[in-house]
Amino acid sequence: MLNELDFKILNVVTWVKTNPPPNLACRCFTHSSEVIIWARKNKKVPHYYNYELMKEINDGKQMKDVWNLPAIAQWEKSCGKHPTQKPLGVLSRIVLASTQQNAWILDPFTGSSTTGIAANLLNRNFLGIEQEIEFLEISKQRKREIENIRVFNNYKQKIQGFKDKQQLTEYLLFEPQIQYGQTLTFDK
Repeated sequence: MLNELDFKILNVVTWVKTNPPPNLACRCFTHSSEVIIWARKNKKVPHYYNYELMKEINDGKQMKDVWNLPAIAQWEKSCGKHPTQKPLGVLSRIVLASTQQNAWILDPFTGSSTTGIAANLLNRNFLGIEQEIEFLEISKQRKREIENIRVFNNYKQKIQGFKDKQQLTEYLLFEPQIQYGQTLTFDK
């Protein structure tokens, strides 16, 4: 369908959950992975990929399209549960790989706003759209929760997928910035 809509599929990433929830029915295999499709609109429009950071957080090797990251942790559900909520580590990696500081991120199916939380923690702007009032309430509570600087810093320290707790903080200090209204240009 994406190809029919003139999207260019860049990667199909497999997220392997290092701690998948058990299959309580015991009638089939445990669901231990999910697929992330990375695409861009129009095959000729350039995209941003933070190759150097992805290589750095992967012990100096090119990041592969199989990510071993944990499933959602209990602390991520402090404001309520969403049936398909994704962990902060996965969304943070997506945000860092594909955007620069101050970029705008749109999530048209925001659910409990994990993408928004990642955007806020990583110095990005966020716009989320959700039609379910129940999930909008969870999103608002989560936003209020990270307005507390202690919680904000605690969440940032808990993001999985980095060598140590300082790697993300150090990267954000020196990350290239774009300003509102600035157009990004890319080498061909």
